[in-house]
Amino acid sequence: MTAFPLIVFDLDGTLVDTAPDLIGALNFILDREGLAPLPFAAARKMIGAGARRLLERGLEAEGRSLGPDDLDRLTRDFIAYYADHIADLSRPFDGLTDALDELAARGAKFAVCTNKLEWLSKRLLDQLELSPRFAAICGADTFGVSKPDPVILRQTVARAGGSLASTIMVGDAGTDIGVARRAGVPVIGVTFGYTETPIEELKPDIIISHMRDLPKAVGRLLSLA
Repeated sequence: MTAFPLIVFDLDGTLVDTAPDLIGALNFILDREGLAPLPFAAARKMIGAGARRLLERGLEAEGRSLGPDDLDRLTRDFIAYYADHIADLSRPFDGLTDALDELAARGAKFAVCTNKLEWLSKRLLDQLELSPRFAAICGADTFGVSKPDPVILRQTVARAGGSLASTIMVGDAGTDIGVARRAGVPVIGVTFGYTETPIEELKPDIIISHMRDLPKAVGRLLSLA
C-alpha cells in the first residue's frame, strides 16, 4: 500500500451521529400511524440497513406488519420528512474534523460509501459543511447495489480516483466489514456506531473508540502493508 491512501468511510454511525434525526423521522411516522414512539436506545439499534428496513424494524417492534405497497408508501413519507430534518440534530462524531485535517496533511484522500441514498447523503454532508472533503460520495442508489456487495466499494474507489491497492475502509457495522473483506481492502471498525453485532465480533483489522485515534490506526495499517 502506498503512503497516501484513499480512506473510504461509511456515513451513518461512522462519520456522523445521525441517530437523533433518523429516530425523529421514524417516530413521526409511527405517531402518524397511531403507534407509540420508540425509546431512543431501542431505536438506535435498528439503524444501519436503510430507511425501509428501519421502518420495518420499528413497525415490528410495535407488532405491526405491512405489505410491500404500504411499506413503500411509508418509506417515501419517511424519506420526505427526514430530508427536511436531516441535520436538525445530526453532528459529526467528536474528533472527526481534526482527524481528517491530519490525514489530509499527510496526503490522504477521502470518499463516502454508504447504504443511504446518494442525494440524502450529499444533503446531510452539505448542511454539515463536510462535502468538499470527499472526492466521491456514493450511496445505495449510485450503482444499483448496496454494501456488502463489493461492487459499490470498487466503484466508489474508481469514482474517487483511487485504487483498491491503496484503499482503507472505515465503518461501524457488518456491511462495512463485509464489503471491505469482499473487495480485499483493510478495514477499521469504530465502536461508537450502529450495529446489532458488537464490532469486536465482526473482526475488523483495527478497532478505534474515538476519531482522534484514526490517524494512528491508518498509520498502523500502512506499516503492515
